[in-house]
Order: sequence, then structure tokens, then C-alpha cells
Amino acid sequence: MTSVSYMKGEQSIFASRVTRNASRKTMAYKDLREFILKLEKNKELIRIKTEVSPVLEITEIADRISKEHGPALLFENLKGYKFPLLINAFGSYKRMAMALEVNHMDEIAKRIKEIMKPHIPEGFFGKLQMLPKLKEISDSIPKIVSHAPCQEIVLKDGPMLDSIPVLKCWPDDGGPFITLPLVFTKDRETGQRNCGMYRMQVYDRVTCGMHWHIHKDGRRHYLKYEKSGKPMEVAVALGGDPAVIYAATAPLPPDIDEMMFAGFLRKKPVELVRCKTVDIEVPAQSEFILEGEIVPGEVRIEGPFGDHTGFYSPADKYPVMHIKCITHRKHAIYPATIVGKPPMEDCYMAKATERIFLPMLQMILPEIADMNLPIEGVFHNCAIISIKKTYPAQGKKIINALWGMGQMMNTKFIIIVEDDTDVQNINEVTWRAFNNVDPKRDFVFSEGPLDVLDHSASWPLFGNKLGIDATRKGPQEGMQRPWPEEIKMSKEIKELVDKKWKDYFVMRDP
Repeated sequence: MTSVSYMKGEQSIFASRVTRNASRKTMAYKDLREFILKLEKNKELIRIKTEVSPVLEITEIADRISKEHGPALLFENLKGYKFPLLINAFGSYKRMAMALEVNHMDEIAKRIKEIMKPHIPEGFFGKLQMLPKLKEISDSIPKIVSHAPCQEIVLKDGPMLDSIPVLKCWPDDGGPFITLPLVFTKDRETGQRNCGMYRMQVYDRVTCGMHWHIHKDGRRHYLKYEKSGKPMEVAVALGGDPAVIYAATAPLPPDIDEMMFAGFLRKKPVELVRCKTVDIEVPAQSEFILEGEIVPGEVRIEGPFGDHTGFYSPADKYPVMHIKCITHRKHAIYPATIVGKPPMEDCYMAKATERIFLPMLQMILPEIADMNLPIEGVFHNCAIISIKKTYPAQGKKIINALWGMGQMMNTKFIIIVEDDTDVQNINEVTWRAFNNVDPKRDFVFSEGPLDVLDHSASWPLFGNKLGIDATRKGPQEGMQRPWPEEIKMSKEIKELVDKKWKDYFVMRDP
């Protein structure tokens, strides 16, 4: 295979820059196949017809392409399998924007901000102004259908999981892993649906591991079944509209339905169909559906697994899913991803989350101006936050507030700068931090929860954290001398030089 360099100078869509697909008309993808056609039309996908193995070979190919910011790959000839495999479909800023049908993620953030904006309508015209917002919410509610493409083929005997080209990603992995699953469960007491993305190690043709962490909603549902001693029904969707796939990764509050959020993203309801053997609804346009149950108390060793930190996460005991039935579309396409040393496909999905959910963070902490979860920090290790500072110690207040909020509790390093710093510019952030910080005065140490994948902590799930207040300090914060003025050129001279810039470099005859 010839090594090719792709899109090395790609600009960040997430920084609100208009991209080459700016003129594309928004229309919800019906399924994964429509997204594949769109990628191919935009020269963002390559079909590979050479025979390849799902054991390590695809990972090496996809890893090389990912590191070169290359295209999505559709492998059409997998050794020992009839189904093609799609990978790296979300693996760039441009493709992530295409997946959610926007030019940049701030468009979605703006819509979320409008919906969350408190407004009590006054009079007839005030109520009329509320109608578009109410329609947008009602258009997000999932639609139940009785027939679905994902149930065109029903398997209850014969080949099951062994018919799907599940990847063994890295040499020391405990086995093959399903890496892009949409895991559907229901709360035993309320019946509330949850959809999360949790890796699944395939043990044999009808059993697999369910790797849900201690802080995940799927595990919260499981614990209620474990307490009751009754089996827990589970359904796993593979493939579908890209907004549905992304929604499974979104850090939504427990009472927000991921499928409703997907409908909001795609501006059209997600069609759901009831499974054949379990009482759970799943996206009708999925490629595969795995139906089964988890027996409370039954666990099995899962892992090791080459994870998104760039290191192997260790083997541990996790619940086991028993497959009762598999349904799939005719000529189904198996979607997969790999994780490892960044950048990889999951990085761009996480950067989308950073931009989309910023308004929710700002609603609670309105002084926050912007946020950057750098790819190198694998999203739970570092957060860079800019604030509109108006009082002493506000930076430290934000640090402590973030450690008390949802998944932000796992953030190991938080760096606070003021809103005249571009947090997306790492050079500028490090210049501020290296110059503005007195370690004794500006470091905040704490202990608390950490992500289960943080291998640096002395104990699983618990360790030390560092907050760095890199804002300017005054006397009330212990600064005993005037803060120096930052070097800046005058506005008039900058405008003059802008005006004459081309003239400076015109070649003239002697």
C-alpha cells in the first residue's frame, strides 16, 4: 500500500471557520449508507477491494491513515466474512461536521443555547414566537414504526457473532472487540431508555462482555436488576444515521433520551422499532441489532484492550451479555472504529462534544467564555478554560466548580486563562501559563474521582488533580506589586501596516 499524505493543512471547523461543504443543503441522512454516499461524493472515502484480515491488519491500515488525517475507509473484501467494514468515517473535522450536517459545531451550540434560553411569552405575539422552539422540540421525539430494514434478516441459530467481522485491534487485546456499539437498556423502575457506547469483547458466537464503567448510566440500570436478581434485557445497534451514532457518545443528563437528542441534531425524528425477542426499541435504520440479556451476578474477565489513552487498559471482571437473536439488513455494513495514541477517529467525536455542550456549561457558569479539551489530553486528562474575570479568586472558583460537575469530575488538569486568550491556540495558552503562574499561589491541588482509564493514579478511579489559575492577579490575590502591561502595538499603526502590507514586498527596479 502506498503511503499518501491527506489534508495536512486542514483548518479547524470547530473554530467557526466555514468549510468547503458550506453550501451543502441540510437534509437528515436516512441511514449509514446515505452518509457513505455523501462521503464518497465529496472524495472523503476510499473503497478497498484488496483482501484484508480483521485481525490486526485493518487496525494498522486505519491507524496510518488516521495519523495522516486521511479519508474514511470501506473494506469490501474481508478474509472469512461476507460483510464489508466501514472505519474512520468520523475521522476528521470535516467529516464530523458532515456527519451532523453543519458547517461548524457552533451552529448546534447556538440551537441548544436558544432552546435553553428561559422565556415566558407575553401576549399573543409572544406565544407565536415560541412556536418554532416548540416545533423543534416536538420534531425531536422518536417515532415508533412496525417494520424496519434492520430486521430484514433474522438469525437465531447457526452463525451469530462469528458471522460479523469484529476487529482484534491490537496485539495484546484480550480478543476481538465491538468498538462502535449503541447499547440500549431500560431502567427497571421507570422504563426510561438509555443508549450508551461501551466496548464489547466477543467471547464466542453468542456471548460477549459488557464494559460499562462505574459512572455510566448503563451500569446504573444494571445495578437495579442485580439487586432484584432478575435478568436484564439489552439490545445493541450497530450502524445507522451518523447523528444516532454520535448521540450514543454524548454526555447527556440521565433524564435526556439520546434518541431524542439525535432527532434534535438531525432535525427529524429517529425511527425506532421494537426488537424481536426483548422489550426494547432500537433505531430502525441500523445495520445490525444484537438482542439478549445479562444475568445478574455473572461476570467474566474482559480485556486487556488497547485504549484511547494510547495504553492498554487492564483486564477486569465485567457482566456478560448472552445473545438470543441477531437481526440485520440485507447486504449489511459493519461499522467499526479503533482507538489508541491520538489523533484517532474518537478524537473528532470528542471535539464535537466540546463545542456542542459548551452552552450547557455556560448556563451554569456564565463567566466561561470558551473551552478546549486538547486531543493530547484524551479529553478527561486536561481542560483549558477561558473566563471573563470580574473578581478575585474567580479562576479558583471555576476550577472547583468544574470538578463538581458531571464527567468534568474526572478532569486531572484544569488550566484557567482570561477571555483575551485563545484557548484553541496551545502556544498562546502555554505562554500565558508559563509567565503568569506562581506555583505556590496559583496551583490548586485536590483529590477525587478520576477516569477508570487513568493509569497514572495510585488507585483505580481515585487520585490527585491539579488546577492552574493562569489569570492576572491583583493585591487581593496576594500579588504584592503591580501586574505588568502586556506589549501591544497601537491600533493606528496596525491599521497603517495592514493598509500598506502589499507595498512593502513589491519588487522594484534599482
